Amino acid sequence: MTEKAQTEKILKFGEREIILIGTAHISQESCLEVKKAVEERKPDCVAIELDEGRYQSLNNQDGWSNLDIIKVLKSGQGFLLLANLVLSSFQRRMGNNVGVKPGDEMRTADSSAKEQGIPVVMVDRPIQVTLRRAWAVNSFWGKCKLISALLASAFDKEEVSGEQIESLKNSSEMDSMMKELSDYMPVVKRVLIDERDRYLASKIWECKGKKTLAVLGAGHLPGVESFLKKLAAGECTSDTSDIAEVPPKKISSKIAGWTVTALIVALIAAGFVYGGMTKGTQLLGAWVIWNSLLAGLGTLLALGHPLAVLTAVVGAPFTSLCPLVGVGLFTGLVQATVCRPKVSDMETLQDDISLKGFYKNRILRVLLVFFFSSLGSSIGTFAAGANFVIVLGDFVKKLFVK
Repeated sequence: MTEKAQTEKILKFGEREIILIGTAHISQESCLEVKKAVEERKPDCVAIELDEGRYQSLNNQDGWSNLDIIKVLKSGQGFLLLANLVLSSFQRRMGNNVGVKPGDEMRTADSSAKEQGIPVVMVDRPIQVTLRRAWAVNSFWGKCKLISALLASAFDKEEVSGEQIESLKNSSEMDSMMKELSDYMPVVKRVLIDERDRYLASKIWECKGKKTLAVLGAGHLPGVESFLKKLAAGECTSDTSDIAEVPPKKISSKIAGWTVTALIVALIAAGFVYGGMTKGTQLLGAWVIWNSLLAGLGTLLALGHPLAVLTAVVGAPFTSLCPLVGVGLFTGLVQATVCRPKVSDMETLQDDISLKGFYKNRILRVLLVFFFSSLGSSIGTFAAGANFVIVLGDFVKKLFVK
């Protein structure tokens, strides 16, 4: 193996050669390096760190104009869309400082290959699968940290210079970032980086031809190189079926969800049976008030329509008892129906990811209503549970005193 600078690795496996080009996703220099590599190396195949969905989005700048927010919510992809928008907006803001759009180096690889009649292959895992796996494997605390990180990036206004962006390709800078991510969110790092390193390496390995040129984010170079060497040595296979889909919910977690529901209902019923109307009403009231109050407050914080607020207040105590659906679905649908998004909202969607933009853009307002009402209901459920413990503890104590 030979190495050129820190952004190119040439791996030789017998008669086969795999060239890895590490890029910063919003770097003008990376665009030039990619174009030069394709033209000079003349590979049999160019592999790009994109999936088919992102490839289509990259080449269809008007794709957001076809967004159906109601369909998104009904399909259970509200949080997924929100996360996707925040991440893409963060990259766009950094790219604006250097005059480069996110993914320009991927476009360059694609167009340069096509100009020379070289086949292009998308080798990344679908972003929906990656984000859903990151969410599914996280603990409750991990989910909170992930949400806070996304919100922080959504409202972060720090200016990033071209020099800082180029430094992301240096191993020392990248190692530091990877360690920070690993320490802060180890499970997310495993899904976003480690799993994708393996997936990318496997798909690159499956590319046809003796010479493959792969264009990847610089952070993936060490991991992809390591997996390629294992594949070449026969230490592992290119089968990625175990990380190619969202893991189904375990039966135990489904049972646990309904068990909690049954327990809450049973406790309220027990309050009426053994504590009379007073204790029963206290427990039922705590459940209704905490869920309604905080779900409604969350919707108000999102400046939701009064009907959306009413939906949160009325619906939260019921949806909190059902593991299959959350109040955010209903508040979001009401908000989208009574304040239907306009074409202009779709056209400026990615540019409006800011504190002011979330309230101005009707699509983002729907997502904000969905998110904050769901968050409020979740907090309300825990608050009501804590209240249950206090009320029941007081009741049991009085029984023993008697």
